[in-house]
Amino acid sequence: MPVPKQNEPNPAPPAPRPDGRKPWKKKTPVEVVMEQADKLKAEIAEDEESLKVKRVQLHKFEEAKKIFETK
Repeated sequence: MPVPKQNEPNPAPPAPRPDGRKPWKKKTPVEVVMEQADKLKAEIAEDEESLKVKRVQLHKFEEAKKIFETK
């Protein structure tokens, strides 16, 4: 006669780590590539913003250079 199965308790979710880090979650290769693409997009956007600021600053220096050269 088969022994009836006892209800197994659901495994508890991992407890929060004491150092505040999230538990490691394995990513699929697609997730890794998508995450890297998002990081690159963010880096490019940041670099473009930095370039805009530098172009404005360069324009101001060129205007000042013109003033000094005319004197």
